[in-house]
Amino acid sequence: MRALPAFSKPRTFPAKITTTPFPRTTATLCTQFSTENPSWKTHFISFIHACKTTQQLKQIHAQILLHNLSQSSWITTQLISTCSCFKSVNYAILIFRYFLHPNSFVFNAMIRALSENTQFENSISHFVLMLRLNIQPNQLTFPFVLKSAAALFAGGLGRALHVQIIKLGVEFDSFVRVSLVDMYVKLESLDLALQLFDETPERNKLGSILLWNVVINGCSRVGDLGLASELFEAMPERNTASWNSLINGFIRIGDLERAKELFFRMPKKNVVSWTTMVAGFSQNGDHEGALAMFHRMLEVGVCPNDHTVVSALSACARIGALDAGVRIHDYVSNKGFWLNRVIGTALVDMYAKCGKIESASRVFCETKEKDLLTWSVMIWGWAIHGCSEQALKCFEKMKSTGIKPDEVVFLAILTACSHSGLVDQGLLFFNSMRFDHSIEPTVKHYTCMVDLFGRAGRLEEALSFIESMPIKPDFVIWGALFCACRAHKNIKMAELASEKILQLEPKHSGSYIFLSNIYAAVGRWEDVERVRLIMKNSGVEKDPGWSYIEVEGQVHSFIAGDQAHNCAEDINSKLEELVLGARAQGYMPDTEWVLHNIEEEEKEDALGSHSEKLALAFGLISTPPGMAIRIVKNLRVCGDCHSMMKYASKMSNREIIVRDIKRFHHFKDGACTCMDYW
Repeated sequence: MRALPAFSKPRTFPAKITTTPFPRTTATLCTQFSTENPSWKTHFISFIHACKTTQQLKQIHAQILLHNLSQSSWITTQLISTCSCFKSVNYAILIFRYFLHPNSFVFNAMIRALSENTQFENSISHFVLMLRLNIQPNQLTFPFVLKSAAALFAGGLGRALHVQIIKLGVEFDSFVRVSLVDMYVKLESLDLALQLFDETPERNKLGSILLWNVVINGCSRVGDLGLASELFEAMPERNTASWNSLINGFIRIGDLERAKELFFRMPKKNVVSWTTMVAGFSQNGDHEGALAMFHRMLEVGVCPNDHTVVSALSACARIGALDAGVRIHDYVSNKGFWLNRVIGTALVDMYAKCGKIESASRVFCETKEKDLLTWSVMIWGWAIHGCSEQALKCFEKMKSTGIKPDEVVFLAILTACSHSGLVDQGLLFFNSMRFDHSIEPTVKHYTCMVDLFGRAGRLEEALSFIESMPIKPDFVIWGALFCACRAHKNIKMAELASEKILQLEPKHSGSYIFLSNIYAAVGRWEDVERVRLIMKNSGVEKDPGWSYIEVEGQVHSFIAGDQAHNCAEDINSKLEELVLGARAQGYMPDTEWVLHNIEEEEKEDALGSHSEKLALAFGLISTPPGMAIRIVKNLRVCGDCHSMMKYASKMSNREIIVRDIKRFHHFKDGACTCMDYW
């Protein structure tokens, strides 16, 4: 008997095998097949293939054991392969361990099962065991061993396998050849992949599509779209995967126009083609294009898969397109999509980022399979809405289910504490992360702690925290301190932080602007002009502010000072009306938020052109009375706009929801949920 592999633990079967009761008719048939019918192997294999669950497979296996048929290599191979389909790879390993005389068929099934279930190291270990037992691998062995070597990024192992393939004379087997080229592509050795491709005698014949696709995909992965396009045009024949590979390559480098051109040239598109486009547009920042592509996909009758739905929901979340997100939710519900972990998490994220935190919570509760990401998204949702109590409760509930928090969850918890001023509690979580969970804080965690101290006005503690950090603070950490100095008008510390920021990021516009604003706030106009001159001479430009608002399913974007919208005249008229009404109730434009020294009237005009105000005015004239208005902004909302939103919510008797780069603000009846702590 061969020795058991080092990676497995010995196990003995009980004297009496106890199984779930096997259906009487099936058990009788099994007995008949094993004793009377000479083709009993075929019948058992047909039962194995008919299994729908691992539990059913175990019942069949029990009958095989009871009838002393477990040493049939044919049956064992089928058992292992079926276990792999059910993702029950550990059960497959047990079956393999107790097969006494393994051959290449059984080993191939085991190596394949491990590789397909991402147990790549274990797959390689079984291959090594196969060699030690002097069982010769064949052309069915190597594709999955090569896949494992590529997944482990083991270049040395990959080259050694290549040598062995040549020695065994299977290098020109089509499946092995493609796997070799694919391995070198994934090992980022494109030159070797191309050399193998050029040396393949069958490459210019029909039926070699897979080989061409692998090489085109390799060129696309490294960004050589010129060569990829040349290969694509030279192919003897193409299939949908050929087009998808090249389209994905152009999307990867951000050339959406070329990707669209190829996509619409495709003679036949499948769900992967559409999903590639939806995901590609979203990943490249064209979220409106992603949603348009998704809706067009539905119009032509192509049913999306989970990945398509998640990509579309992600686009909705990025631009706050709630109506589009709700329609997608309705679609997946009506089409019978299972609310699995992936779709459930995407829906929670969409609702949270579109301002419907209650809906996010409801979907979260309905999602039965929750992993760490699902919990993280929900905690983040509560945090960015300023609901610290709910975020902390969710965190404790997650831990009670046995899921261990990671650095992302702790970042969400620290953010929740920061937005609610829970300084001491935040410090406890920060220490717990390090000492109780052995999670080393990242720059983001340190930034959050500086923000936590800074928002609360504890600037000296924030500076002391920075000075005691074990890592060198970057410009983001100094930026967090700088923002706190801006809010609490600590000019001396702001100058220190600004100096540090400009040393690290000389062209970072935010530091110049914030410093100029601080000087303007105390009337130091010479310093304001000095900062503006430095910005001009250094070629530093202010990042433009933009805002999105969705009306009747269409997303409208505005930039600061925008006059290009079709309703620009009505928008300006509504803004004037808002300002006049707000003034009558005590509103005074906060001109401290204007960058430079100009006349008061000009300052007020500059404030009035902020993108969120333009989006607000458009929302008021374009939606029915009483309907909530939702705005997404790419920068932090300024103090004057924050003040105007409060007055506007009271005058219009509406809820106004603004998502800026930091958090959500829910304005209602003249107040904001942030309680002016932002």
